[in-house]
Amino acid sequence: MNVQPPSPFRAKLPEQVAFHRTELSVILSLYGRMVAAGEWRDYGISSLSDVAIFSVFRRTAEHPLYRIEKRPKLRAKQGMYAVIGMDGQVLKRGHDLKTVLRVLERKLIRAVE
Repeated sequence: MNVQPPSPFRAKLPEQVAFHRTELSVILSLYGRMVAAGEWRDYGISSLSDVAIFSVFRRTAEHPLYRIEKRPKLRAKQGMYAVIGMDGQVLKRGHDLKTVLRVLERKLIRAVE
């Protein structure tokens, strides 16, 4: 009976998609403004094998209001960034994170009486 050492190719951990520091800076800047406006209260970050998700909550125990997703596989097609609403509808998708997040910044603009 031969015992073989584990192969370094099989022991490789699956890669995860994550937000880069500059991407998180842009997202957290918007998050801070929305918290100051009283719209958002909590967030969560998930790093999976094919997608990174920044979820925004009004309260901790409910479903996310919005999900900001990064899918690198869609980089050449529709753009790797997307903002998805509570009902699963894609609100905006694109190649540039700042332009994609503009759909959420419109919530900050209110008429002054």
